[in-house]
Amino acid sequence: MTMIFQLALDRFSIEEALQMARNCQEEADWIEIGTSLIKEFGMESVLAFREAFPQKFLLADTKTIDNAIYEAKIAYEAGADAITVMGCGPAVTIDLVAEEARKRGKTYMIDLLNTKPAEQQKLRETFPDAVFCLHTSKDMQEHGNHEANASAISWQGRRLAIAGGIQAETIGSLTRTLHPEIYIIGGAITKADNPLVAAQRLRQCAVSAEE
Repeated sequence: MTMIFQLALDRFSIEEALQMARNCQEEADWIEIGTSLIKEFGMESVLAFREAFPQKFLLADTKTIDNAIYEAKIAYEAGADAITVMGCGPAVTIDLVAEEARKRGKTYMIDLLNTKPAEQQKLRETFPDAVFCLHTSKDMQEHGNHEANASAISWQGRRLAIAGGIQAETIGSLTRTLHPEIYIIGGAITKADNPLVAAQRLRQCAVSAEE
């Protein structure tokens, strides 16, 4: 299975985020235009990344929980290859995002934040073509709760991403436990003295854990 590193960019200006992505692009298989960028700058942030990185896979972290068709349409048409939809949201919203993604030949990621195992199992069975993200939110991280980076169900046969507070010291155990395809990493890279070196170290730790 291919190992994908998704560089998560939040709480930057558009130009700061673009520069961080340029600095780390050799280790960033996917680039995430984070929720904070989208909330502060709208689809201009996605358009700017598409112009700067025409060949990169771009994920817009829209965290859609309502108004699915509209949010999917504007993000995909701005250049996003994937968007996120909240698994705790209405079933119809997830259905509509999935339909819009399929119609356009795009990817959709279901964020499992605040979902229980029974809900996750149902989502797993209902949306076999989705990417599923086990996500520890920033607020949870800041209050010492990392339980969302665990799973009570099997994700074998599905595309799995993990996100939230991943560090070089923890990525190995997450790799051995969950065997994710996609690692979504922000601060451990973007706050490092040398972001590219930090990204390279994280990847090596994950690769070593899979060996």
